[in-house]
Amino acid sequence: MRVALIDPSLFTLPYDAALATGLRACGHDVVLHGRKLRDDDGEPAGVVVTPSFYRVAGMRAFDAMPTPLRLGIKGVDHVVSMAGLRARLARDRPDIIHFQWLPLPVIDCRFIPAIRPIAPVVLTVHDSNPFNGDPTTGLQRRGVAMSFARCDRIIVHTEQGRLRLVEQGVKRARITVLPHGLLGAGQPPPTGDRMSDEITFLLFGKLKAYKGLDLLIEAFARLPSAMRAVARVRAVGKPYMDLAPLVARAEALGIASRVSIEPRFVAEAEIPAILAPGTIATFPYREIEASGVLSLALAHGRPILASRIGGFAELVRDGIDGMLVPPDDVASLAAAMARFLAERRFAADCARHVRDLAASVPDWTEIARRTAAVYAASLRDDRGGRRAA
Repeated sequence: MRVALIDPSLFTLPYDAALATGLRACGHDVVLHGRKLRDDDGEPAGVVVTPSFYRVAGMRAFDAMPTPLRLGIKGVDHVVSMAGLRARLARDRPDIIHFQWLPLPVIDCRFIPAIRPIAPVVLTVHDSNPFNGDPTTGLQRRGVAMSFARCDRIIVHTEQGRLRLVEQGVKRARITVLPHGLLGAGQPPPTGDRMSDEITFLLFGKLKAYKGLDLLIEAFARLPSAMRAVARVRAVGKPYMDLAPLVARAEALGIASRVSIEPRFVAEAEIPAILAPGTIATFPYREIEASGVLSLALAHGRPILASRIGGFAELVRDGIDGMLVPPDDVASLAAAMARFLAERRFAADCARHVRDLAASVPDWTEIARRTAAVYAASLRDDRGGRRAA
Protein backbone atom coordinates (compact mmCIF):
# COMPACT_ATOMS: atom_id res chain seq x y z
CA MET A 1 0.00 0.00 0.00
CA ARG A 2 0.99 3.60 -0.56
CA VAL A 3 0.51 5.47 2.70
CA ALA A 4 0.43 9.23 3.28
CA LEU A 5 1.38 9.72 6.94
CA ILE A 6 0.51 13.23 8.12
CA ASP A 7 1.74 15.06 11.23
CA PRO A 8 1.59 18.79 10.34
CA SER A 9 3.54 20.11 13.35
CA LEU A 10 5.56 16.91 13.88
CA PHE A 11 4.16 16.63 17.39
CA THR A 12 5.14 12.95 17.56
CA LEU A 13 8.06 12.76 15.16
CA PRO A 14 9.82 9.81 16.90
CA TYR A 15 6.56 7.84 16.77
CA ASP A 16 5.99 8.82 13.13
CA ALA A 17 9.49 7.71 12.16
CA ALA A 18 9.23 4.40 14.00
CA LEU A 19 5.84 3.61 12.47
CA ALA A 20 7.01 4.57 8.98
CA THR A 21 10.05 2.34 9.37
CA GLY A 22 7.85 -0.55 10.49
CA LEU A 23 5.45 -0.06 7.59
CA ARG A 24 8.33 -0.04 5.13
CA ALA A 25 9.64 -3.26 6.68
CA CYS A 26 6.23 -4.76 5.90
CA GLY A 27 6.53 -3.73 2.25
CA HIS A 28 4.49 -0.53 2.23
CA ASP A 29 5.48 2.78 0.66
CA VAL A 30 5.26 5.67 3.16
CA VAL A 31 5.49 9.42 2.70
CA LEU A 32 5.54 11.52 5.88
CA HIS A 33 4.06 15.01 5.49
CA GLY A 34 4.88 17.66 8.08
CA ARG A 35 6.67 20.95 8.57
CA LYS A 36 10.31 21.57 7.71
CA LEU A 37 12.67 19.96 10.20
CA ARG A 38 14.47 22.18 12.71
CA ASP A 39 17.77 21.66 14.47
CA ASP A 40 15.99 20.69 17.70
CA ASP A 41 14.04 17.93 15.95
CA GLY A 42 17.14 15.79 15.73
CA GLU A 43 17.64 13.40 12.85
CA PRO A 44 14.70 10.98 12.61
CA ALA A 45 16.08 7.65 11.48
CA GLY A 46 14.58 5.89 8.51
CA VAL A 47 12.21 8.61 7.29
CA VAL A 48 12.35 11.75 5.16
CA VAL A 49 9.85 14.48 6.01
CA THR A 50 8.06 16.09 3.07
CA PRO A 51 7.64 19.76 4.14
CA SER A 52 4.00 20.24 3.17
CA PHE A 53 3.08 22.51 6.09
CA TYR A 54 3.84 25.97 7.44
CA ARG A 55 6.04 27.61 4.84
CA VAL A 56 5.62 30.91 6.76
CA ALA A 57 4.88 29.75 10.31
CA GLY A 58 7.83 27.38 10.16
CA MET A 59 10.39 30.19 9.83
CA ARG A 60 12.49 31.04 12.88
CA ALA A 61 11.44 34.71 12.79
CA PHE A 62 7.86 33.58 13.34
CA ASP A 63 8.61 32.47 16.92
CA ALA A 64 9.54 36.02 17.95
CA MET A 65 6.23 37.55 16.84
CA PRO A 66 3.58 38.62 19.38
CA THR A 67 1.29 35.71 20.26
CA PRO A 68 -1.96 37.08 18.69
CA LEU A 69 -0.18 37.84 15.41
CA ARG A 70 1.61 34.49 15.49
CA LEU A 71 -1.61 32.53 16.02
CA GLY A 72 -3.39 34.44 13.27
CA ILE A 73 -0.62 33.83 10.76
CA LYS A 74 -0.38 30.16 11.68
CA GLY A 75 -4.14 29.73 11.22
CA VAL A 76 -3.99 31.19 7.72
CA ASP A 77 -0.85 29.19 6.95
CA HIS A 78 -2.59 26.01 8.12
CA VAL A 79 -5.53 26.59 5.76
CA VAL A 80 -3.12 27.16 2.87
CA SER A 81 -1.11 24.07 3.86
CA MET A 82 -4.18 21.84 4.06
CA ALA A 83 -5.35 23.05 0.64
CA GLY A 84 -1.90 22.32 -0.76
CA LEU A 85 -1.88 18.90 0.90
CA ARG A 86 -5.21 18.01 -0.70
CA ALA A 87 -3.86 18.97 -4.13
CA ARG A 88 -0.71 16.92 -3.59
CA LEU A 89 -2.66 13.88 -2.39
CA ALA A 90 -4.98 14.15 -5.40
CA ARG A 91 -1.88 14.03 -7.59
CA ASP A 92 -0.06 11.26 -5.68
CA ARG A 93 -3.17 9.07 -5.14
CA PRO A 94 -2.12 7.18 -1.98
CA ASP A 95 -4.13 4.15 -0.94
CA ILE A 96 -4.46 5.38 2.66
CA ILE A 97 -4.29 8.82 4.27
CA HIS A 98 -3.25 8.48 7.92
CA PHE A 99 -3.34 11.58 10.14
CA GLN A 100 -1.35 11.47 13.36
CA TRP A 101 -2.59 14.85 14.55
CA LEU A 102 -5.17 17.47 13.58
CA PRO A 103 -3.60 20.64 15.04
CA LEU A 104 -6.53 22.95 14.20
CA PRO A 105 -9.55 20.64 14.25
CA VAL A 106 -12.05 23.44 13.69
CA ILE A 107 -10.37 23.86 10.27
CA ASP A 108 -9.28 20.27 9.69
CA CYS A 109 -12.78 18.85 10.10
CA ARG A 110 -13.80 20.83 7.03
CA PHE A 111 -10.93 19.55 4.92
CA ILE A 112 -11.42 15.86 5.72
CA PRO A 113 -14.56 15.52 3.52
CA ALA A 114 -12.58 17.01 0.63
CA ILE A 115 -9.72 14.56 1.21
CA ARG A 116 -11.75 11.37 1.74
CA PRO A 117 -12.70 10.93 -1.95
CA ILE A 118 -8.99 10.46 -2.67
CA ALA A 119 -8.53 7.58 -0.20
CA PRO A 120 -9.85 6.36 3.18
CA VAL A 121 -8.80 8.55 6.10
CA VAL A 122 -7.41 6.96 9.27
CA LEU A 123 -6.77 9.06 12.38
CA THR A 124 -4.58 8.13 15.34
CA VAL A 125 -5.95 9.82 18.46
CA HIS A 126 -2.92 10.20 20.71
CA ASP A 127 -4.99 12.24 23.17
CA SER A 128 -8.68 11.42 23.67
CA ASN A 129 -9.03 14.47 25.97
CA PRO A 130 -7.77 17.10 23.51
CA PHE A 131 -6.34 20.36 24.83
CA ASN A 132 -6.36 18.71 28.28
CA GLY A 133 -10.02 19.56 28.71
CA ASP A 134 -9.36 23.33 28.62
CA PRO A 135 -12.84 24.95 28.58
CA THR A 136 -11.50 27.90 26.58
CA THR A 137 -11.03 25.61 23.56
CA GLY A 138 -14.71 24.75 23.16
CA LEU A 139 -14.79 25.57 19.44
CA GLN A 140 -11.69 23.47 18.81
CA ARG A 141 -13.15 20.57 20.81
CA ARG A 142 -16.29 20.65 18.67
CA GLY A 143 -14.02 20.49 15.65
CA VAL A 144 -12.41 17.38 17.14
CA ALA A 145 -15.80 15.68 17.49
CA MET A 146 -16.67 16.53 13.89
CA SER A 147 -13.31 15.21 12.72
CA PHE A 148 -13.87 11.89 14.49
CA ALA A 149 -17.18 11.50 12.66
CA ARG A 150 -15.62 12.19 9.28
CA CYS A 151 -12.72 9.73 9.47
CA ASP A 152 -13.08 6.13 8.29
CA ARG A 153 -11.16 4.48 11.13
CA ILE A 154 -9.63 5.67 14.39
CA ILE A 155 -6.63 4.25 16.24
CA VAL A 156 -6.06 4.77 19.98
CA HIS A 157 -3.37 3.43 22.28
CA THR A 158 -5.40 2.60 25.40
CA GLU A 159 -8.73 1.19 26.51
CA GLN A 160 -9.28 4.54 28.23
CA GLY A 161 -9.04 6.15 24.80
CA ARG A 162 -11.51 3.71 23.29
CA LEU A 163 -14.06 4.28 26.07
CA ARG A 164 -13.75 8.05 25.83
CA LEU A 165 -14.36 8.01 22.08
CA VAL A 166 -17.36 5.69 22.46
CA GLU A 167 -18.76 8.13 25.05
CA GLN A 168 -18.30 10.88 22.46
CA GLY A 169 -20.43 8.97 19.98
CA VAL A 170 -17.82 7.17 17.88
CA LYS A 171 -18.94 3.66 16.93
CA ARG A 172 -16.88 1.02 18.71
CA ALA A 173 -16.40 -0.93 15.45
CA ARG A 174 -14.51 2.03 13.95
CA ILE A 175 -11.97 2.15 16.81
CA THR A 176 -8.87 -0.04 17.08
CA VAL A 177 -6.55 -0.14 20.09
CA LEU A 178 -2.91 -0.51 19.06
CA PRO A 179 0.06 -0.40 21.46
CA HIS A 180 2.54 2.43 21.54
CA GLY A 181 5.84 0.82 20.64
CA LEU A 182 9.10 1.40 22.43
CA LEU A 183 11.23 4.35 21.41
CA GLY A 184 14.99 4.45 21.75
CA ALA A 185 15.21 0.66 21.90
CA GLY A 186 18.35 0.35 19.81
CA GLN A 187 20.46 -0.86 22.73
CA PRO A 188 19.54 -3.29 25.52
CA PRO A 189 18.85 -1.65 28.91
CA PRO A 190 21.48 -1.96 31.62
CA THR A 191 21.35 -5.04 33.81
CA GLY A 192 22.09 -5.34 37.50
CA ASP A 193 21.06 -1.80 38.52
CA ARG A 194 21.25 -1.99 42.31
CA MET A 195 19.78 1.51 42.79
CA SER A 196 22.20 1.80 45.72
CA ASP A 197 23.68 5.26 45.18
CA GLU A 198 22.01 8.65 44.76
CA ILE A 199 18.57 8.33 43.15
CA THR A 200 17.27 10.82 40.58
CA PHE A 201 13.54 11.33 40.13
CA LEU A 202 13.48 12.33 36.48
CA LEU A 203 10.71 14.17 34.64
CA PHE A 204 11.77 14.07 31.01
CA GLY A 205 10.29 15.37 27.77
CA LYS A 206 8.33 18.48 26.86
CA LEU A 207 7.82 20.56 30.00
CA LYS A 208 4.10 21.33 30.21
CA ALA A 209 1.82 22.23 33.11
CA TYR A 210 -0.24 19.03 32.97
CA LYS A 211 2.87 16.94 33.61
CA GLY A 212 2.91 17.97 37.27
CA LEU A 213 6.45 19.21 37.85
CA ASP A 214 4.95 21.46 40.53
CA LEU A 215 3.59 18.37 42.29
CA LEU A 216 6.97 16.65 42.11
CA ILE A 217 8.70 19.63 43.69
CA GLU A 218 6.13 19.78 46.51
CA ALA A 219 6.40 16.03 47.13
CA PHE A 220 10.19 16.11 47.22
CA ALA A 221 10.06 18.89 49.82
CA ARG A 222 7.99 16.64 52.09
CA LEU A 223 10.68 13.98 52.25
CA PRO A 224 12.83 13.81 55.38
CA SER A 225 16.05 15.78 54.97
CA ALA A 226 18.12 12.57 55.22
CA MET A 227 16.29 11.16 52.19
CA ARG A 228 16.62 14.38 50.21
CA ALA A 229 20.36 14.26 50.82
CA VAL A 230 20.66 11.07 48.76
CA ALA A 231 18.19 12.02 46.02
CA ARG A 232 17.43 14.77 43.58
CA VAL A 233 14.71 15.95 41.22
CA ARG A 234 15.68 16.55 37.61
CA ALA A 235 13.39 17.96 34.89
CA VAL A 236 14.82 18.04 31.37
CA GLY A 237 13.10 19.04 28.16
CA LYS A 238 11.88 21.77 25.86
CA PRO A 239 9.71 24.21 27.86
CA TYR A 240 6.11 25.02 26.95
CA MET A 241 5.37 26.88 30.19
CA ASP A 242 6.83 29.54 32.46
CA LEU A 243 9.36 27.77 34.66
CA ALA A 244 10.30 30.76 36.81
CA PRO A 245 7.54 30.12 39.42
CA LEU A 246 8.74 26.53 39.82
CA VAL A 247 12.34 27.63 40.33
CA ALA A 248 11.14 30.19 42.88
CA ARG A 249 9.06 27.59 44.68
CA ALA A 250 12.01 25.21 45.00
CA GLU A 251 14.05 28.05 46.47
CA ALA A 252 11.27 28.97 48.89
CA LEU A 253 11.05 25.34 50.05
CA GLY A 254 14.79 25.22 50.62
CA ILE A 255 15.39 22.42 48.12
CA ALA A 256 16.82 24.36 45.17
CA SER A 257 20.22 22.67 45.52
CA ARG A 258 18.58 19.28 44.99
CA VAL A 259 16.28 20.33 42.11
CA SER A 260 17.59 20.76 38.57
CA ILE A 261 15.35 22.22 35.86
CA GLU A 262 16.96 22.12 32.41
CA PRO A 263 14.84 23.77 29.70
CA ARG A 264 16.53 22.48 26.57
CA PHE A 265 16.36 20.18 23.62
CA VAL A 266 17.91 16.77 24.25
CA ALA A 267 19.66 15.03 21.39
CA GLU A 268 18.91 11.35 20.95
CA ALA A 269 22.51 10.42 21.72
CA GLU A 270 22.18 11.95 25.20
CA ILE A 271 19.07 10.00 26.23
CA PRO A 272 20.88 6.89 27.58
CA ALA A 273 22.88 9.10 29.96
CA ILE A 274 19.73 10.85 31.16
CA LEU A 275 17.88 7.55 31.67
CA ALA A 276 20.91 6.06 33.37
CA PRO A 277 21.07 3.58 36.27
CA GLY A 278 19.92 5.18 39.51
CA THR A 279 17.09 7.01 37.76
CA ILE A 280 13.37 6.68 38.51
CA ALA A 281 11.28 7.77 35.51
CA THR A 282 8.66 9.96 37.13
CA PHE A 283 5.29 10.92 35.65
CA PRO A 284 3.11 12.89 38.12
CA TYR A 285 0.78 13.74 35.25
CA ARG A 286 -2.67 15.20 35.69
CA GLU A 287 -3.82 13.88 32.32
CA ILE A 288 -2.41 11.40 29.79
CA GLU A 289 -3.38 8.95 27.07
CA ALA A 290 -0.17 7.28 25.94
CA SER A 291 3.34 8.52 26.58
CA GLY A 292 6.32 8.37 24.29
CA VAL A 293 8.55 9.14 27.27
CA LEU A 294 7.14 6.09 29.08
CA SER A 295 8.19 3.96 26.12
CA LEU A 296 11.69 5.45 26.35
CA ALA A 297 11.83 4.68 30.07
CA LEU A 298 10.78 1.08 29.48
CA ALA A 299 13.34 0.68 26.70
CA HIS A 300 16.05 1.86 29.11
CA GLY A 301 14.91 -0.34 32.00
CA ARG A 302 13.90 2.45 34.37
CA PRO A 303 11.55 1.92 37.33
CA ILE A 304 8.34 3.91 36.94
CA LEU A 305 6.62 6.32 39.32
CA ALA A 306 3.44 7.55 37.68
CA SER A 307 -0.12 8.72 38.13
CA ARG A 308 -2.70 5.96 37.97
CA ILE A 309 -4.24 7.15 34.70
CA GLY A 310 -4.28 6.31 31.00
CA GLY A 311 -1.49 4.20 29.58
CA PHE A 312 0.38 4.23 32.89
CA ALA A 313 -2.48 2.46 34.66
CA GLU A 314 -2.98 -0.01 31.80
CA LEU A 315 0.66 -0.98 31.29
CA VAL A 316 2.63 -0.45 34.51
CA ARG A 317 2.12 -3.08 37.21
CA ASP A 318 1.88 -1.31 40.56
CA GLY A 319 4.40 -2.67 43.03
CA ILE A 320 6.20 -4.66 40.32
CA ASP A 321 7.42 -2.27 37.62
CA GLY A 322 7.25 0.70 39.95
CA MET A 323 4.51 2.57 41.76
CA LEU A 324 1.23 4.17 40.69
CA VAL A 325 -0.32 7.00 42.70
CA PRO A 326 -3.56 8.98 42.44
CA PRO A 327 -3.19 12.05 40.21
CA ASP A 328 -2.83 15.43 41.92
CA ASP A 329 -2.01 13.74 45.24
CA VAL A 330 1.21 15.19 46.66
CA ALA A 331 1.11 13.07 49.83
CA SER A 332 0.87 9.81 47.89
CA LEU A 333 3.60 10.92 45.51
CA ALA A 334 5.91 11.75 48.44
CA ALA A 335 5.17 8.39 50.07
CA ALA A 336 6.06 6.56 46.85
CA MET A 337 9.31 8.50 46.53
CA ALA A 338 10.13 7.65 50.15
CA ARG A 339 9.59 3.94 49.49
CA PHE A 340 11.99 3.93 46.57
CA LEU A 341 14.60 5.64 48.72
CA ALA A 342 14.08 3.49 51.81
CA GLU A 343 13.75 0.14 50.01
CA ARG A 344 16.61 -0.02 47.54
CA ARG A 345 16.03 -3.73 46.90
CA PHE A 346 12.47 -2.90 45.85
CA ALA A 347 13.75 -0.21 43.48
CA ALA A 348 16.26 -2.65 41.98
CA ASP A 349 13.55 -5.30 41.56
CA CYS A 350 11.38 -2.77 39.73
CA ALA A 351 14.23 -2.07 37.31
CA ARG A 352 14.56 -5.79 36.64
CA HIS A 353 10.81 -6.24 36.10
CA VAL A 354 10.67 -3.25 33.75
CA ARG A 355 13.16 -5.01 31.47
CA ASP A 356 10.76 -7.95 31.31
CA LEU A 357 7.83 -5.62 30.63
CA ALA A 358 9.72 -3.93 27.81
CA ALA A 359 10.38 -7.31 26.20
CA SER A 360 6.61 -7.94 26.10
CA VAL A 361 5.81 -4.80 24.07
CA PRO A 362 5.34 -5.57 20.34
CA ASP A 363 8.08 -4.30 18.07
CA TRP A 364 7.40 -1.71 15.39
CA THR A 365 7.13 -4.26 12.60
CA GLU A 366 4.31 -5.99 14.48
CA ILE A 367 2.65 -2.66 15.26
CA ALA A 368 2.95 -1.75 11.57
CA ARG A 369 1.39 -5.09 10.62
CA ARG A 370 -1.60 -4.37 12.88
CA THR A 371 -1.82 -0.82 11.53
CA ALA A 372 -1.87 -2.16 7.98
CA ALA A 373 -4.78 -4.40 8.99
CA VAL A 374 -6.70 -1.22 9.93
CA TYR A 375 -5.83 0.20 6.52
CA ALA A 376 -7.07 -2.96 4.81
CA ALA A 377 -10.37 -2.82 6.70
CA SER A 378 -10.82 0.80 5.61
CA LEU A 379 -10.19 -0.15 2.00
CA ARG A 380 -12.70 -3.01 2.24
CA ASP A 381 -15.32 -0.61 3.58
CA ASP A 382 -14.50 1.80 0.77
CA ARG A 383 -14.95 -0.82 -1.90
CA GLY A 384 -18.10 -2.13 -0.28
CA GLY A 385 -19.68 1.29 0.01
CA ARG A 386 -19.78 1.09 3.82
CA ARG A 387 -17.61 4.09 4.67
CA ALA A 388 -18.78 6.19 7.61
CA ALA A 389 -21.00 9.14 6.78
